[in-house]
Amino acid sequence: MKHNKTTLDSATRNLIGNGTVIKGDIESAGDIRIDGTVTGIIRSNGKIVIGQSGLVEGEMECQQADISGSIKAKLKVEGLTSMKATAVFDGELITAKLAIEVGAQFSGKCEMLQPNQPQHEKKQK
Repeated sequence: MKHNKTTLDSATRNLIGNGTVIKGDIESAGDIRIDGTVTGIIRSNGKIVIGQSGLVEGEMECQQADISGSIKAKLKVEGLTSMKATAVFDGELITAKLAIEVGAQFSGKCEMLQPNQPQHEKKQK
């Protein structure tokens, strides 16, 4: 059966389980779910989900982020960043859309992208 590479890449799911510790950089064409600990740079062309037990330290870039765990990082999101009630964020956030549930902890800086403005075309101050 012949598959289109784009179709396979967009369907890719990556799981970093609870108890797993990764020190290094991760790049993926698909979605990533982190329930363990990652220290480094994470880049995804899809969605990054940080589960309640997940911890990320470093940098993250993705299309969409769903956070229930802890992040100490610079986070760049092209679309929606959603912080659940259990989320703990400490760092710099650059995003197009932001939803924060009651109970989430946010400490740091937030910059909102203009609609349809890619990260690399941010306004220069």
